Amino acid sequence: MEVTGFSADVREQIYKVASVNLCSNISGQILASLIMSPPKVGDESYESFMAEKENILSSLARRAKILEDGFNKLEGVTCNKAEGAMYLFPQIRLPQKAIKAAEAANTAPDAFYCKRLLNATGVVVVPGSGFGQVPGTWHFRCTILPQEEKIPAIVSRFTEFHEKFMNEFRD
Repeated sequence: MEVTGFSADVREQIYKVASVNLCSNISGQILASLIMSPPKVGDESYESFMAEKENILSSLARRAKILEDGFNKLEGVTCNKAEGAMYLFPQIRLPQKAIKAAEAANTAPDAFYCKRLLNATGVVVVPGSGFGQVPGTWHFRCTILPQEEKIPAIVSRFTEFHEKFMNEFRD
């Protein structure tokens, strides 16, 4: 931001207001403090905190497993277990015909696949080519954060798209 034509006092106030965005707000500071210092055994909120924490972590594990299993059932896709992250990075082996179509579109093959997926299903994944993958391999990154009850529908839409894509570009 450039501030010109204002007195020094006014500029100082404008910069002060703009600088507020560089710091977390009060709620954010309180939340960070609570996360860094969770309830301890014997604290009034300990039991509810532990129950909520377990519920969230269990749900994330279930979501990751459903997605992992769904990806591993797809032709040419392998997906490792999510370990300590909210993402899966499936590897996808694309048919040569799809790779050639991507090259003709001046697009990385995994980006080509991801864009087609988005346009066909509304499901957003990120091409692995942006993460420095091994040349000649293709991946995408998929989050496990959608609500748990929505994951099966995502897997279903993904599966339907993938089967059509592979049939379209089968060598």
